[in-house]
Amino acid sequence: MSGTASGTYDRLINPVLVAGCIIILVGFSVRASFGLFQLPIALEFAWPRESFSLAIAIQNLFWGIGQPIFGAFAERYGDRKAILVGGICYVVGLVASAFAITLGQHQFLEMLVGFGIAGTGFGVILAVVGRSAPEKHRSMALGIATAAGSAGQIIGPPVAQALLSQMPWQSVFMVLAGFITVSMLALLFMRAPKAAPSVSTDEPMGVVLKRAVKDPSFLFIFIGFFSCGYQLAFITAHFPAFITEMCGPITPDSLIYVLGVTSASGLGAISIALIGLFNIGGTLMAGWLGNRYSRKYLLATIYLLRTIVSAAFIMAPITPESVVLFSVAMGSLWLATVPLTSGLVAHIYGLKYMGTLYGLVFFSHQLGGFLGVWLGGALYDLYHNYTLVWWIGVGVGALSALIHLPIREYPWEKRGQAVAAC
Repeated sequence: MSGTASGTYDRLINPVLVAGCIIILVGFSVRASFGLFQLPIALEFAWPRESFSLAIAIQNLFWGIGQPIFGAFAERYGDRKAILVGGICYVVGLVASAFAITLGQHQFLEMLVGFGIAGTGFGVILAVVGRSAPEKHRSMALGIATAAGSAGQIIGPPVAQALLSQMPWQSVFMVLAGFITVSMLALLFMRAPKAAPSVSTDEPMGVVLKRAVKDPSFLFIFIGFFSCGYQLAFITAHFPAFITEMCGPITPDSLIYVLGVTSASGLGAISIALIGLFNIGGTLMAGWLGNRYSRKYLLATIYLLRTIVSAAFIMAPITPESVVLFSVAMGSLWLATVPLTSGLVAHIYGLKYMGTLYGLVFFSHQLGGFLGVWLGGALYDLYHNYTLVWWIGVGVGALSALIHLPIREYPWEKRGQAVAAC
């Protein structure tokens, strides 16, 4: 039996999950490639390097702003329409960027690209995937869809780099826009089921949103996801430069050198790929565990482990070997928070408005991402090192570990029953 009367599939792998993974993989492949355009664009227009970095930070911010907007649009007008509009924003932003010649134009168009990522990214698609999967497979399905984004982080940059070696950056933007356009064909297979009715989801969207933002558990999730965005965006934007400046030399007799990594700058690129590679396994494991154990305690554990790994790395001598170990450890924890956080939102507040509610939580993630990218550059210019901004990341990670503990991890309607029983 492929599905139920409500449209929910009774198996883990289904057309909605496959289609969602395709769209997320392609979208994140393109998004993960933007750092490669920093030098070609800066060299062509003689801009300071931080100028295009600010454009990428703006992209992250508008990704966060767009997430609840597209979530609400999907719940009112349909998931496929929302994803298609997101795809159009993405394509138009990329194509127009190929013709942009001023910094203001690039920064404005990165706003449009940010909206495109929001419409084709986790917020809308995870909501659809969550509704298409039965409860027993939901956390794992969310983990698989999230892992598709990790796969994009591995695939996208090498493909973009190969294209940049053969054609100008303007042409590469056009090719990437073509990839996004082709991925929209997967929408033909994404016929999302409707959410099953419940006490909370029978209410209008406005009522549910007001209750959610007044709920301490929702605020704890919102605040906790901030540190995830801060850490991920800072490491993605600044870790290669951090390694280049602070890492010890790679000796000819080391295994890393034998494998072909002979410079600190090369190690910086490899570290990001390692994070993406091990992120796939970590995300799938988080999805599997989320089906069996308390999601809030799993999230607290992940943030605690991130805090320990980050603190140990900055306190120890930074060597090529410690960089590899850190990349493997942090990669295993990288996006493991996404299926657990989205699953927790769905479990507590229901599936009907999951896209909008998760979009609000994800806005916090992107606020952290904007701050991580911007603060990394600002504090580096002030102190000529990344030490302070790194320790801020350690601190917000510890806060997230603690703030998940008081979350009340059961659905709204059951809370009312518990109060009545008392």
